[in-house]
Parts: sequence; C-alpha cells; structure tokens
Amino acid sequence: MPGGGALLMKAKQEKTHDIRPGQSVELLKELHILTRDGRMNQDSRRKLKQVYHLFNFIEPLLAEARQAHADVHLVDHGAGKSYLGFILYDLFFKERAPASTVWGIETRDELVARSHALAERLGFAGMRFLNLSAADAVVSPALPERVDVVTALHACNTATDDAIRFALAKKAKYVVLVPCCQAEVAATLRKHKATALADALGEVWRHPIHTREFGSHLTNVLRCLRLQAHGYDVTVTELTGWEHSLKNELIVAVDRQLPTRKPAERLAELLATFGLEELRERFA
Repeated sequence: MPGGGALLMKAKQEKTHDIRPGQSVELLKELHILTRDGRMNQDSRRKLKQVYHLFNFIEPLLAEARQAHADVHLVDHGAGKSYLGFILYDLFFKERAPASTVWGIETRDELVARSHALAERLGFAGMRFLNLSAADAVVSPALPERVDVVTALHACNTATDDAIRFALAKKAKYVVLVPCCQAEVAATLRKHKATALADALGEVWRHPIHTREFGSHLTNVLRCLRLQAHGYDVTVTELTGWEHSLKNELIVAVDRQLPTRKPAERLAELLATFGLEELRERFA
C-alpha cells in the first residue's frame, strides 16, 4: 500500500486536475469550476474545458496585441459578472502583460460593484469596471483613447451590435464576439412577412420558429459583413458543441485594412433583399 505522503500527493493531483500552474484557485471557485473545498467533478471538467477552448481562440490575438503595445487595453462589453475578463486576466494578462488593463462594461451597478470587489480580493490590479452603456462608452473619458481588443460574450439582443459600433469607433484591432439572442431583425422580418410571401423567398421565414432562427442567422451574417465593410478579416467558427449551447457561434475579426467595397455592397444588397432597409443605420 502507498504511504500517507503518496496518498496525499495523489489526492492533490486529483483535486487540481487540469488547472494550469499559477491559475487562481479562488477565481475557479467563484466561477463554480471548483467547489468551495477545491474539488472538481465531471461538470467542472466540462466547464474548464470550455474556458480553455475559448481562451485558445483569444490567446493568439492577445499575444499579437502585446507585441504592438506593452499596455494592451481590452474592453469587454455586456460583461455581466465579468467572467470572461477575469479568465483572460488570470490566464494571460497577469503574467504576460502586467502593464495592461481589462475593462468590464456593464449597465447593472450591482454587478459592477461585485466584479470590483472580486478583483480586489484576487489582487487583479489591472482590472477596471464601469457602469456604462456601449453608446456612452464610446465617448466616456474613463476609457482610454486606444482600445486594442473588444469582446462581447453572450451580449443579448442588440448589445453585440453596440459592441461592434464601439470597436469601430475606437478602431480596435481585434473583435471577439459570441452573439446571443437577437430579436430586432426577426421582428422586422415578421412585420413585412405578408409582403415577403408574395415571393417564394418569403417561405424561408413563413413559420414563427423559422422567423426567429433565420432572423438570428441573418443578423450574424450582417454583423460579419459590417465588420468586413470596415476592413476586418472575419472568421466564424463553433465555440462549443451543440450539446452544450445553441448559442455557440464565435466571430473573430482582425483589422487587416482589407478592401471594403464588395462587403459593403453585399450588406446593402441583403438589407434590400429581405426588406430590412430601416435597419441600415444599425449595420452601417
């Protein structure tokens, strides 16, 4: 039988399985990836795997941004409890870019206060939290003039579009989006459904469930074209398996100063084709 020291070592290894060196155990407890006594279960491992999966997409962008500026500024819109910002700070900024700042933008004051308290407790000195809308954030003197990375994770309805508007206004080099529900395009499609059904194309969203799902898909297509129309190179991929979430589309955009005429034309054409001209300003 193994001695007590060996059993203790084995228990510690099982307890911290998959946790990276230097990673904040206290943060993982706060994210409910670890239990209060520091243990993991199958659900915890699944959550941690998803965290690392998202980080693997963002890490190369952060490293590239760090090469350009020692003081990288990342702004996370619709931050909620700022879990994304905390994860990125813990896994990247804390050690590899300590002069940088992660900004959490959230309209609910109680969540801003909670995030601020957690950052103080963890000693994450480079994190800031502001009670602002995306529109107010564009002109807020509290935010730096240069913003390198803009993120929005599951920002509901038009909040993702507002985050894009902020990124374009700040000329952010990198934009990372995981869109959530968006009802605006679907509502506009629904409003003009009778006219649309005069054409066979209207059958695409005749039924309410198709209106909702097609509206969501079309919204993200328009978002990608909007970014491309401003010179961004856009990649769309799956964030997690469908068994975890139906809202799993990951949009990564990098400003490469690409040609903009064709995407802008395609964007205008789609808005006209689907009777969405009244939303032209939203996707400008």
